[in-house]
Amino acid sequence: MERVQFTQHKGKKILHLNFANCSIDEVLQTIEMSKAAIRIQSPGSVLTLTDVTNTAFNSKVSRAMKEFVVHNKPYVVAAAVVGVTGLKQVILNAVTKLSGRKLTAFNTLAEAKDWLAAQ
Repeated sequence: MERVQFTQHKGKKILHLNFANCSIDEVLQTIEMSKAAIRIQSPGSVLTLTDVTNTAFNSKVSRAMKEFVVHNKPYVVAAAVVGVTGLKQVILNAVTKLSGRKLTAFNTLAEAKDWLAAQ
């Protein structure tokens, strides 16, 4: 599976950002691929599904994620996140606060897709 790809769910186009099982370097590469995919979309048009299950995190990744979320703000209508546990919850809270964006966490990809499709 591609790390960054559009999918369809219940008639809605969703940008799946797959950070699952990524190393630090893979996370940083996927952030850059994601930025490139998002910045060519129309403002206020993107639904994102971000999977951070078993993803490696450190301070560099945390900083890059914060910048990424701020970068996406003009484009993203709704954002769902899956795989947020432990330290990732702290990072998600910080990213949400700093960016002024609402990132909604879900336990499963199916729940996240259903929620996004309803937006």
